Amino acid sequence: MAQCSGRCGSKCREASRFGRALKRAVFKLMHQMRIEPIPALQTIVIVEGVSDRVALETLAARRTRDLAAEGVTIEVIGGAHAIGPFLSRLNHGRQTVRLAGLVDAGEASRFSRALERAGMGTKLGIAEMEQIGFYVCDADLEDELIRAIGPEGMESVIEELGEMHSYRRFQKQPAQRGRPIEAHLHRFIGTHSGRKALYARALVDALADDRVPPPLDRLLAYI
Repeated sequence: MAQCSGRCGSKCREASRFGRALKRAVFKLMHQMRIEPIPALQTIVIVEGVSDRVALETLAARRTRDLAAEGVTIEVIGGAHAIGPFLSRLNHGRQTVRLAGLVDAGEASRFSRALERAGMGTKLGIAEMEQIGFYVCDADLEDELIRAIGPEGMESVIEELGEMHSYRRFQKQPAQRGRPIEAHLHRFIGTHSGRKALYARALVDALADDRVPPPLDRLLAYI
C-alpha cells in the first residue's frame, strides 16, 4: 500500500482524524449492540390477609415452586380498603411490575374500581378481573377451603391440631345454636389471632390436589 509522502498536508491529517473517529464509532456501535440479559419482571400478588398469603405459599411449596426465587412477592395489604392507596403508591413510584391477587367476593367491586383507576382495564367484572390475574373467592378463602375439605375433613384437621375440645365448647355457645356447621367452622377458625393462618396451612396441606379451591389454584397457575 502506498504511503503518504507528507506533501498532502492538511488533507492527510484530516483523513487520519476521520479514520480514527470512524474506528471509535464502530467500536461504540459494536458495544451497544451486545445483547444483555433481560431482567425478569417482578410479580406482586396482592392479598387482604396473612392467612391468604400462608395458603398460597403452602400450595406453592406442595407443588415444589419457590416463589421468591421466581421473583414473586406476596403483599398483605390488611383489607380491601387499602387496595386503592397501594396501587397509587406503585403508580407514583413508576414501578413496572406484574400484578395478581386474591379477592373476597364482598370486596370485588372495590377491587375492580381501584384496578380501573390504575389503568388496568374498564368495566371489570369477575371474569375480566381473572383475565388480569385477580381471582375472586366465594365468599372468602376460608369458605372456599371449608367447602373443599367438607365438615368431616375439617373436624379431622381440628382434631389433629388438638383443638377439638375448644371447638365443641364453642359450638355450645348460645350465639351458635341453630347455625349450620359450616358457619360454626368458619367462625371458629377466626376467633383467635393467628388461627386463620394456622388453619390455612393445615387445610391446604390436608386437601387432595384435585380439591384445591379454584381461585387459589388458578392464581398459582397464573403467577
